[in-house]
Amino acid sequence: IQPGAFIGNKVKIGKNCIIHANVSIYDHCILGDNVIIHSGTVIGADAFYFQKRAEETVKFESCGRVVIKDHVEIGANCTIDKGVSGDTVIDEYTKFDNHIQIGHDTYIGKRCLFASAVLVAGVTHVEDDVILWGQVAVNKDLTIGKGAILLGTSAIDKSIEGGKTYFGAPAV
Repeated sequence: IQPGAFIGNKVKIGKNCIIHANVSIYDHCILGDNVIIHSGTVIGADAFYFQKRAEETVKFESCGRVVIKDHVEIGANCTIDKGVSGDTVIDEYTKFDNHIQIGHDTYIGKRCLFASAVLVAGVTHVEDDVILWGQVAVNKDLTIGKGAILLGTSAIDKSIEGGKTYFGAPAV
């Protein structure tokens, strides 16, 4: 754990991990073995989960955690929100470039690769072996099928099948 890193209460960190300088890991997060988290990344911040009312905007409680499984690498300046009603999970051998945002209650499968500036909204299910190239935007409450590839600057607003390559906004 390098200088300037913040590790919250009841965080579990596995064997052979590297937490670079100025990483923040909020309470109750779990990191598996052989995890690398680069500088400036924030793991487990509250979800962007609000309800607008006539007089005010009400923030809802984020009660879940972030669970990062074995052999995951998270680039610099990434943000992974904790779940609202469940956990946000990054599964084994997945690799994130810099500037990745993962929303609450999202599952990212095994062996996924996310290039710079990927944005994934909450309650999304990304199956195994998915590749999201730079600046891909993923809407909430959908599924990306196993082995799907989204080329750079694409955006999806509905679930997509695995084993195909997509491009555009909306991606086809």
